[in-house]
Amino acid sequence: MADAVCFQTIAVLADRLKAGELSAVELMQAVIARTRAVDPMVKAFNTCDEADALAQARASDARRAAGQARGLLDGIPVGLKDVIAVRDQPLTASSRMLADFISPYDATVTQRLKAAGAVLWGRLNLDEFAMGSSTENSAFGPTRNPWDLTRVPGGSSGGSAAALAAGAVTATLGSDTGGSIRQPAALCGVVGLKPSYGLVSRYGLVAYASSLDQIGPFARTVEDAAILLGAIAGHDPLDSTSFRTDIPDYRAVAGAAPRPWRIGIPKEYFGEGLDSEVAEAVQRAIAFYQSVGCEIHEVSLPHTSYCLDTYYIIATAEASSNLARYDGIRYGHRSRQADDIVGLYEKSRAEGFGAEVKRRIILGTYVLSSGYYDAYYLRAQKVRTLIRQDFLQAYGQVDALLTPTSPVPAFKLGEKSDPLAMYLCDIYTIGANLAGLPAISVPCGFTRAGLPVGLQLIGRPFQEADLLAIARSYEQAHDWHRRYPTIR
Repeated sequence: MADAVCFQTIAVLADRLKAGELSAVELMQAVIARTRAVDPMVKAFNTCDEADALAQARASDARRAAGQARGLLDGIPVGLKDVIAVRDQPLTASSRMLADFISPYDATVTQRLKAAGAVLWGRLNLDEFAMGSSTENSAFGPTRNPWDLTRVPGGSSGGSAAALAAGAVTATLGSDTGGSIRQPAALCGVVGLKPSYGLVSRYGLVAYASSLDQIGPFARTVEDAAILLGAIAGHDPLDSTSFRTDIPDYRAVAGAAPRPWRIGIPKEYFGEGLDSEVAEAVQRAIAFYQSVGCEIHEVSLPHTSYCLDTYYIIATAEASSNLARYDGIRYGHRSRQADDIVGLYEKSRAEGFGAEVKRRIILGTYVLSSGYYDAYYLRAQKVRTLIRQDFLQAYGQVDALLTPTSPVPAFKLGEKSDPLAMYLCDIYTIGANLAGLPAISVPCGFTRAGLPVGLQLIGRPFQEADLLAIARSYEQAHDWHRRYPTIR
């Protein structure tokens, strides 16, 4: 019974809870049992508080019994990446720097999930401070892909994707700075959505690169992603970059009858470095859209070749600034080996940060330094504007762009020891972050080795409703999202 319940969608479970076929406590007990069974192998969770989750579930059942159920998410277990603040819960960013830190407040998305009645379940592993593409850069150790435990789940939100794929939670939230929701969603065979920059509040998110970071959902289906987005989206005065816009019923819109959408295929996304089996699966998805009457147009995003360089200048510069607050004094790891204040700074940061975080801080500090700011950071911001203009110009011809999510399927743990090889895993996802656009990864097949493949759809700014409808039209005609890994 536990396994069957754990792979059901939010939409199905909400109906069962409403009909009285299942209680929130029974659902949570099944999720706890599943987590106990699979997480010793997958290692998606940093921490779990079973007693607290069961207390939340009992409160949900009490509301329902009193006729006060709060909607579709009431009683549904939702896991959070360990960079999203939950009051009185650990907030580690998978780093030794914050290993003992307990959050004193809730993130805005946490408050909104609580208001919707969701049961918050577990703190999910990630690449340290969300810097990575494989969830190997974690002070808690690597997370493994449920489809093949010798392979990575992607990153940086690998724990969020792997826990969902393994059936250890019904839905999760992650953060996406350069593909950290979409890439692990593709590698783990689930749906991952990065909203438009400013649609979902970043208040309570541990900052990596503030002009790029965005919180978004992982789910089994596009419909479930729409339900979650509807719960967490909306203006927040606590986030100065939060955008005022109407929030539609994303679930209703995503389920609307499809129209003949105009789909753009960026020629720059189908070149060197793209795995042949990934390319075949994505080409079949393109053929599907064409078969149902969509217009398919080849488009060009001419500044795509500059995306990787631009991203790693801007992201590391902002990381250098954001992570300066971890100094061993105010909070976080404090070295016991220092003899003076300078030594305290140096040793606390040297002991608290891992190798990849240090690499990005050093690079970011360099590009912001006197004499190099104009040559690197300022120039990167100008190129970023050109990249965004490429996308906006393409949207004069099409409603959305279709690309692979990741150039390769899940790779072996330890396979990409060269940082540049790892950075190239984000080559198809970083453009949407630089341009502030919504993008979604949807399962579109498997390799001959049984590894999931994802297609990416990139939409117009704040047009998540259209993006979800386009994605759902593909999902409903295929059964990729109904396949689950056997973990052993």
